[in-house]
Amino acid sequence: METGLRDRVAIVAASSQGIGRATAEAFAAEGCRVAMCARNRETLNQAADKIRGQYQTEVLAEPFDVTDAGAVRDFVSAVVQKFGSADICVTNAGGPPAKGFLATTIDEWKRAVDANFMSVVYFAHQVIPHMQKKKWGRILTITSISTKQPVPDLVYSNAVRAAVVGLVKSLANEFGKDGILVNNVAPGYTATDRLIDLAKARAKASGKTEKDMLDAFAADSPLKRLGDPRELADTIIWLASDRASYITGQTILVDGGVYKGM
Repeated sequence: METGLRDRVAIVAASSQGIGRATAEAFAAEGCRVAMCARNRETLNQAADKIRGQYQTEVLAEPFDVTDAGAVRDFVSAVVQKFGSADICVTNAGGPPAKGFLATTIDEWKRAVDANFMSVVYFAHQVIPHMQKKKWGRILTITSISTKQPVPDLVYSNAVRAAVVGLVKSLANEFGKDGILVNNVAPGYTATDRLIDLAKARAKASGKTEKDMLDAFAADSPLKRLGDPRELADTIIWLASDRASYITGQTILVDGGVYKGM
C-alpha cells in the first residue's frame, strides 16, 4: 500500500522502547526521516543506531524529558533545522503509576498532568506553525483504552488521558483548515513494560502471580492475546498516511476488542 510518507519528517516521543520505538521503526521503514527522543540516553542511542543501520535513513536522537517545555521547543527547532520540516508528530510518554485513588498523591497528580497532558500541549505548540506553512501535518497522540472505559488501578491515566482527547478534538477543529489532521490512538493490553508494571501491581494486591495477571489481560480480549507494539505502530502509520486523509479528531482503539461499548 502506498502511504505517501517517503521523505516526510516524523517526530516520535518516548521512542527508545515499547510502542514509541516500534512507531519510529515503522516510519523509518516507510522512508521517513525520523526524530526520536526519550529520557535515557543509552537506550535511545541504541534504538536510533539500530534504525539507522536497518533502514538506511537519517535519524536525529536527543535525550530529554518531555515535561520540559523549553527542551521540547529546542528539540523541534533542531529537527526543523536538520530536516527542513516537522510533518508528523507522535506524542507519547510513560504512563503514571498504577494506583487506586486513595493511594495517590498531589505530586504524582501534577507529574501525570505534566507528562501525559502538558507534553502534548508543548509539542503541538511547536509543530503546528511548521505544519501550517506546508498546509499539511499529522499530530497523533498515544494514550490508552482508558479514554473509553476506566481501567482499575489506573486512576491517574483514566483522568488525564481523557483531557488529551478533549485537546485532540479542539486541535482537529481549529487546524483542519490548514491541512493538519489530529487523532488519538488508544492501545488496550499491549505487551510493554507498562503492562508488566500494571500486572505486578494487581498481583501484589490479589495474591496472584504476575503471569496470572498477564494471562487474565489476554483472556479479556476476544482475540485471547496481548497486543504487539508493532500493531499500534501500523495503525499510526495508516493515520499519518495519505490513505487516511479524511480522518481527524478521532480516537482509534487498537485493543483486540477489549472495549465492550458500542
